[in-house]
Amino acid sequence: MTASEPTPASASPPASDVGPVAVSRRFLRAMRAGDEREQEREAARDRLAGTDPADLDALGPDERLAFWLNVYNAAAGDALLSDPSRFEDRRRFFSEPVVAVAGEDLSLDAIEHGILRGSQWKYGLGYVPNPFASAFVRRHRVDEPDFRVHFALNCGAASCPAVYGYDAETVDEDLDAAAESYLRDETVVEGGTAYVPRLLLWYRGDFGGGSGIRRILREYGVVDPDAVSRIRYREYDWSLALDAFRDGSDGEAD
Repeated sequence: MTASEPTPASASPPASDVGPVAVSRRFLRAMRAGDEREQEREAARDRLAGTDPADLDALGPDERLAFWLNVYNAAAGDALLSDPSRFEDRRRFFSEPVVAVAGEDLSLDAIEHGILRGSQWKYGLGYVPNPFASAFVRRHRVDEPDFRVHFALNCGAASCPAVYGYDAETVDEDLDAAAESYLRDETVVEGGTAYVPRLLLWYRGDFGGGSGIRRILREYGVVDPDAVSRIRYREYDWSLALDAFRDGSDGEAD
């Protein structure tokens, strides 16, 4: 090829098709397809495990958020598709490694409470930081935790929010949609009392405490503040449910 000849457009794939976020979406897509795409699931797991840590360092805030949301949901579903009995011992299921990313074995707890919540103690109601986060978590955790992640993470339980494939370009609006949808579906108002998802109790500090919870419910149009004087928290349904995908969510990378 001479210097005057153009470079073929197919010489290399666009960076958006091979970057960490695209890989995380492929993993999610293959997980949704189940056993029909086991080879794709395995290939995606291998790609995640072999990711260069520098590529994770280079992720912008929205890319990082989308990547780890997809990894959590795909890894949880993948683990339960492989062995549903793992959900019988939930403490172990959350605390033991389920996926390798950039050579690091990670548990769901490490991804949720370490990376996405900015190193918060799991049982601290959102008020107690975890000073013992691993070096990997400290390196790759989000800079500004976003309370809306609680409406986007699905561990396989029936009361979990639905799964959606996130992209950096639309993650903000998609998280708003996820929050509104989950809160509307899971909130019941009766006689001046709003019965809200238990997630709001477990992580109340992430939402700004009682006043923050009321503000969020009001801003998403879930309750009429003039008609609700009390908030109560619903029981969580831990029944296993592996098909909770939002309409239009196929995890496609493009």
